[in-house]
Amino acid sequence: MAQGRQKPNILITGTPGTGKTTTCSLLSDATQLRHINIGELVKEKNLHDGWDDEFDCHIINEDLVCDELEEMMEVGGNIVDYHGCDFFPERWFDCVVVLQTDNSVLYDRLSSRGYMGTKLSNNIECEIFQVLLEEAKSSYPEEIVMPLRSDCVDDISGNVTTLVDWIKNWRPIS
Repeated sequence: MAQGRQKPNILITGTPGTGKTTTCSLLSDATQLRHINIGELVKEKNLHDGWDDEFDCHIINEDLVCDELEEMMEVGGNIVDYHGCDFFPERWFDCVVVLQTDNSVLYDRLSSRGYMGTKLSNNIECEIFQVLLEEAKSSYPEEIVMPLRSDCVDDISGNVTTLVDWIKNWRPIS
């Protein structure tokens, strides 16, 4: 996994609204690892196959995204921020964090972002059924998957501290 890398790669995933971008930004500030927001990268570099009107988002081209990230991920020192995880190569990540949020908190967060109808209900159901946790466990070795609560500012702060400690203790495979 980490052969040749001097810094780890971390994937922070979770249902939209669980605090991925906030957590990644704070963690990047604390560690100087590069924060890669996949949604922003897709927009910036046109790594998509058009627009999905029903879900009000780009249809990402997973192959283009992986091609764009390959060299950065080989070097290491990245925090990848995305709500999915099953299309990234397993070898890229040393830790896969799945942020989880109480459904009532998540509902309020998503509603305040303007999520409605199918987009809102699908994301709430995804969280209820722990779809992203199961996806992470089936895509990566279970020992690198770390579920973390993300209901409030204190949770986010604690998660950043936990991850900073994890990074300090990380050692590359020789």
